[in-house]
Amino acid sequence: MPKPDLPDLPDTCDLLVVGSGAAGMAAAISAHHHGLKPVIVEKSEFFGGSTAVSGGAIWVPCNPIAAAAGMTDDREAASAYIRGETGNRFNAELVDAFLDKGPEAIGFFHERTALKMAHRALSPDYHSDAPGATEGGRALDALDYDGRRLGADLYRMRPPIADFTILGGMPLGRPDIFHFLRMTRSVKSAAYAIGAVLRYFRDRLTWGRNTRLVMGAAVSGRLAETVFARNIPLFTGHELVRLLQDESGRVVGAELKGPRGVCRIAAHRGVVLAAGGYPHDAARRAQSFEHVRRGLPHYSMSPVSGTGGGIAAAEAVGAAFVDTNPNAGFWTPVSLLRNADGSVRPFPHLFLDRAKPGVIAVGHDGRRFVNEASSYHDFVQGLIAKLLADGEKSAWLVADHRAVRRYGLGAAHAFPARIGRHVASGYLKRDATLEGLARQCGIAAATFRQTVALFNEAAARGEDPAFGKGSTSYQRYLGDGENRPNPCLRPLEGPFYAVEIYPGDIGTSMGLDITAKGEVRDSRGRTIPGLYACGNDINSVMSGAYPGPGITLGPALTFGYVIGQSAAA
Repeated sequence: MPKPDLPDLPDTCDLLVVGSGAAGMAAAISAHHHGLKPVIVEKSEFFGGSTAVSGGAIWVPCNPIAAAAGMTDDREAASAYIRGETGNRFNAELVDAFLDKGPEAIGFFHERTALKMAHRALSPDYHSDAPGATEGGRALDALDYDGRRLGADLYRMRPPIADFTILGGMPLGRPDIFHFLRMTRSVKSAAYAIGAVLRYFRDRLTWGRNTRLVMGAAVSGRLAETVFARNIPLFTGHELVRLLQDESGRVVGAELKGPRGVCRIAAHRGVVLAAGGYPHDAARRAQSFEHVRRGLPHYSMSPVSGTGGGIAAAEAVGAAFVDTNPNAGFWTPVSLLRNADGSVRPFPHLFLDRAKPGVIAVGHDGRRFVNEASSYHDFVQGLIAKLLADGEKSAWLVADHRAVRRYGLGAAHAFPARIGRHVASGYLKRDATLEGLARQCGIAAATFRQTVALFNEAAARGEDPAFGKGSTSYQRYLGDGENRPNPCLRPLEGPFYAVEIYPGDIGTSMGLDITAKGEVRDSRGRTIPGLYACGNDINSVMSGAYPGPGITLGPALTFGYVIGQSAAA
């Protein structure tokens, strides 16, 4: 099916939204609902932003979907949890707005749009032992979506990252992962997997790609259906050049660079910046990421279009950039896959391997340095501290054969996937002995052997006195429930594998200073009339902390919804 022909960009609109991820589409849908005529412009050739290739979790305390299922939550507990996570950087104004308006926003999107969601009854907050944390209910997922409902616009949506798929393009959602990992041990899971594969091949024959959208792609697809159903124009391939102001300083439009050159569009109610932050702005990243400034390598999983254009345009009209977060990004450890031309691409180690039994992380000195079952954000904080202390550029995830074939290790998928190509390429190191693996990886062999011996002795008892792997409900949730006595711990037995890991991110956390209404502030704390921002273009509501799954998409939907109200008012 060919891509649809689009009309020329109009000369005027009520509200111009820059960026087509969850935040941008939410703002446009909300604005339209409240009586405005918005237009969305997107720099990339694809819409969906980083949302479309994300895990898709949406974290909103006290949301009405969990409440309707009989789950209880407490606003004050949620506020206390966020306060504990953010410390002296707690932003009461934005956190209060998020907790007040988040449930309303979720109710709006779930009831009034195609974004249908379900709550996770069990999905512990990342620091599940902290005051105010819950075991479930705050995290939501979009229901799987039939991309065929988008028609030809499906081909304008950002496709899945190939390394995150199987069989050349089949993405796996949370239920898929559960069944595919158990397909050789369960008739029910085998039947589920076979059905999913057959549908995928049917889609490939008829549509040329997958049409069953899961996780973040389901969020994007469902929001996009509502955008198109409401006849909200969405133009891809249009990059923001600069914001336009009138004599009073009010933002009244923008200059864009599109397929037909530079053009201008007037926006009577203002401009919304939701362009995805600055994960690929090399200069700002080198300035704001301390470990990059100190010489460590860094790799981003965000789309390459996220070069900070929205933030830069806002600064050009006086907007304030908040640079005080202890973490400038939302971190994840990554390993590197080599492209045919010799370049590399990152693969994130989010939740599938690190917490599992039979897996540990070590530095080049052979010592463990972090709780492997901690969140990806926390893990990288430990990784960065280790690398800076040791003067190294990387560390290693080490697993035994049983773990690699049962759970996978990075881009090397679990059985029945073949891993020989990853060994041949050097992505995976493999050896029958710890000493042989240490030689291949440049790890201090004697210390490494002692580290594994001490770990194995305690792991056999289900204990980890060194780092407490498997000590919280969140960590055990990520482990293997069939492994006893601790879902995260088991002695390592040869042969052994290792994959080299580096610091990476799934987005930036620092950004523009905004009010509770989504209005952008200048360096003096005054609002810039007609300028709004949401998503990763704003400073994180969590001030650089990472309390739970979906703490970017939850605020993105909330403040997109709020901005639609604010601009209409």
